[in-house]
Amino acid sequence: MLGIIHELLLVVMILIAVSVVEDEDLVSAVVKYALMSLVFVLVLIQLKAPDVALSAVVVGAVIIGIFLYTIKEVEE
Repeated sequence: MLGIIHELLLVVMILIAVSVVEDEDLVSAVVKYALMSLVFVLVLIQLKAPDVALSAVVVGAVIIGIFLYTIKEVEE
């Protein structure tokens, strides 16, 4: 059962990644990227790597903040 969930999460990650690349709206793409990052953290937790998952959460939060700040500054 755990293998099926793992494969499903990986497929969802691929679908979200394609959606991020094809999105025209930058803010929407960043939100989808945040969702993909969350799914990635779930995969890491499932693989029994909580230390890597915690660092992925921190790095993901920083990167998303930088993306949103950059989009705001460029649009002005």
